[in-house]
Amino acid sequence: MIQKTILVAVSDVFFYTKIRDALLPKGYTLERARTQEEVTAKAASLHPAAVILNMNDEKLDAFKALEAIKGHPDTGSLSVLAFANHDEVETWRRARELGVTKIVSRNEFSSRTRDLVDEIVR
Repeated sequence: MIQKTILVAVSDVFFYTKIRDALLPKGYTLERARTQEEVTAKAASLHPAAVILNMNDEKLDAFKALEAIKGHPDTGSLSVLAFANHDEVETWRRARELGVTKIVSRNEFSSRTRDLVDEIVR
């Protein structure tokens, strides 16, 4: 059976609920991380199928989380789906440099959550 646990690094409870509502009917299990340290620890211990990362999250440092995930031998190959405000060119550039699998605008993420996760988990 394919591992379908998704680590969701999104501190906003309403946005997390939207992600949960999109993915649970598809058979995904979600594990939530609210801090950069939780992202790193849970990525290493859970071996999720993918990580969802809000690059604009005010409560966790998404760049540090991405650096830690991609820089660790046990988690470096994890697929990471990130989203950020569409006009933040520097955020997009830096996320790509750090090895994000796919980055999309917040609007695209909201409207296509399930399809985007399916795409990076394959």
